[in-house]
Amino acid sequence: MEFIIRKVLPEEADEYTVCQVSCWQAAYKGIVPNDYLHAMYSDKRVERCRKALSESEDSYCAELKGEMIGRLVFGKSRDEEKPDAGEIEAIYLTAPFWGKGFGKKMMDYAIAALKEQGCNEAIAWMLEENNRARLFYEKYGFTFDGAKKEIELGKALTLIRYVLNLR
Repeated sequence: MEFIIRKVLPEEADEYTVCQVSCWQAAYKGIVPNDYLHAMYSDKRVERCRKALSESEDSYCAELKGEMIGRLVFGKSRDEEKPDAGEIEAIYLTAPFWGKGFGKKMMDYAIAALKEQGCNEAIAWMLEENNRARLFYEKYGFTFDGAKKEIELGKALTLIRYVLNLR
C-alpha cells in the first residue's frame, strides 16, 4: 500500500484524535503552552470528533502503508466576507513525515477539490508564530491578506489569514 488520502469514518475517531494530538504537539511546540498540548487527548475530544465525523464530509486522513500519518479538513469558507472561497481548515502531518512531499500532495488534493466545488479562492488561518506553516503556504502560493483574529489556547495567540487565488 502506498500514500493515500481518504475520508475518515466516524468509527476511526480515536485514531484520528491521536493523530491530531500528535500533529499539534509537534507543530505547536514552543508556540502553544505545553500544559495545553499535553492535556489535548481525552475521551470527550474523541466523542466530539466522532460526532463531527458523523455530521461532516470535510475530514480526510493521509495514510502511508495503512498508518494514519496526517489529517486534512477543507470545505466552504467559514468567513462571512468570503462566501465564494474554500477553506483549508487543517492540514497536518505527524513529525516523522514532514519535508517528504506528503503535505504538498495533501494540499494539491484539497485545492483540486475546492476548484471542483467552484471556489474562486482558498483561505487558511494559521498561528502567526507558526513559521513552518507560513513558509509551507507561501511556497504553495498563498499570501497573507492582512486579516487577523485572536484566540485562546492556554494563552492569547494571533491567527492570520492566507489566501490563494484559484482562478
